[in-house]
Amino acid sequence: MNNLYNRNNTNNEESLMLNVYLSGEIHTDWRDEIINLCQKEGLDINFSSPVTNHELSDNCGVEILGAEENNYWKDNKGAKINSMRTKKSIEDSDVVIVKFGEKYKQWNAAFDAGYASALNKSIIVIHSDNHQHPLKEVDAAACAVTKDQGQAVKILKYIQQGNL
Repeated sequence: MNNLYNRNNTNNEESLMLNVYLSGEIHTDWRDEIINLCQKEGLDINFSSPVTNHELSDNCGVEILGAEENNYWKDNKGAKINSMRTKKSIEDSDVVIVKFGEKYKQWNAAFDAGYASALNKSIIVIHSDNHQHPLKEVDAAACAVTKDQGQAVKILKYIQQGNL
């Protein structure tokens, strides 16, 4: 019987395959933490993310399409090329996790959350209490707002396996 409904949902025989896009700050290893925690829980999840090598991400436009004298056009080329990967990954995702770090303002992460919301994707936001007020609109679009990666993984486990 291939039925995802199980009143008790105490077994792992039937679970949902999830595609999860990991958006947000690129200065810490939070993505690896989520992937490792999911592996420990035995979750069957396909992860995708933006290019997290900051220099590569910033310079892809000029490396591929040629140098620019003005940084605006350099950034514009890179942003447009990076947006192709981001759009495809968000469109293919079931869940988008957006992490806002402490050190930098992640305007791109807020944009990703808005794009995901426009596509009616399920969004999990991760940020500290310090960011509650500035991110209130992003939080309002999210299905869940967590304080850390562990809480986000517990949500993924519940979504996929129907248990805690």
